[in-house]
Amino acid sequence: MTLKNRINEDMKAAMRAREVDRLSAIRMLHAAIKQKEIDERVEADDALVLGIVDKLVKQRRDSATQYEQAGRPELAARERAEIDVLSAYLPQQASAEELTAEIEAAIAASGASGPQDMGRVMGVLKPRLAGRADMAQVSAQLRSRLAVR
Repeated sequence: MTLKNRINEDMKAAMRAREVDRLSAIRMLHAAIKQKEIDERVEADDALVLGIVDKLVKQRRDSATQYEQAGRPELAARERAEIDVLSAYLPQQASAEELTAEIEAAIAASGASGPQDMGRVMGVLKPRLAGRADMAQVSAQLRSRLAVR
């Protein structure tokens, strides 16, 4: 079953179970997928759907942080609930050891010798870690690793 089909089935199940908050989050994801398909005139495959889910989770994290800073814990809690629903569609997150191993392999594969090669290494890492890691953290870890060289 494709990820898109799984989302549709989960949306139907949430409707039947009358899970309002879960249904709202899944509908928002479904709408984002449809919008991407219409904008780019493509049929969404699993890679595209994962990219959309990852982007939405990142937006929700940023929003929750801003709501907490503004003293709105109820809105932050709602954003975190949406993150929980959306995270179910992401693959298992990579561990710190896996990230380090992937970074080392990408540096070796690209022949990077210093910070000026960061873009080349990120180009190798991005497809490997899509949806499995926060790319901002990967970038920071890579930057510190390349600075040592």
